[in-house]
Amino acid sequence: MQELSWQAAVAAIAPYVIKISTPEHSGTAFLFAFAAEGGICGFATAAHALAHANLWELPIRVEHCSSGYTRMIHAHERAIVIDDDTDTAALVFLRDEAPFPRVLLDTTPETTNLLTGHEVGWVGYPGVAAARDMLCFFSGRISAWVPAKKAYLVDGVAISGVSGGPAFHVDDGGRPVVMGVVSAYLPNKAAGTPLPGLSLVQHIGELANVVRDLKELR
Repeated sequence: MQELSWQAAVAAIAPYVIKISTPEHSGTAFLFAFAAEGGICGFATAAHALAHANLWELPIRVEHCSSGYTRMIHAHERAIVIDDDTDTAALVFLRDEAPFPRVLLDTTPETTNLLTGHEVGWVGYPGVAAARDMLCFFSGRISAWVPAKKAYLVDGVAISGVSGGPAFHVDDGGRPVVMGVVSAYLPNKAAGTPLPGLSLVQHIGELANVVRDLKELR
């Protein structure tokens, strides 16, 4: 039954996920907040996926692969909220005619964290030639909760391009509940060469509050 639940959860979360591309990087983001009564959309991602484009005011290409919608977002058409301490960011722009969902996914409460050993999944667009334009699914178990960073260490892989993707667990009804954003992969370098390590999943509750309070982009 758990396998079927993950399949249902991935299908449910896919419409919320976009691929973001800049002249330097590509990554993943997902719809997680609305402002201005839904007229402004906020997409959570990893800060490093947007840092270069934000600094140099470069265009960001948004691809909503589940619908085929594509848009080039220029600096004057967006706001970017960056939290360097957590390597999280929000790409914020007007909805206009974009076919994004109008109801947000459930999220874990800001004051709640999942227990060690809980199975979680995440999705994103890996920078692998054979899967570059395919939304891929990954899973693992929570290894630890790091209170000081409001982050999870997860036993699973997060390769380049998946940064910024949503991490989620499955509730009893097979629905995805977002727990944070995939921000990094921490390889084990104790032996001198990189060995399998842990993924870092960062909580985004405070970032969502910032986006919700926006009245306009600038």
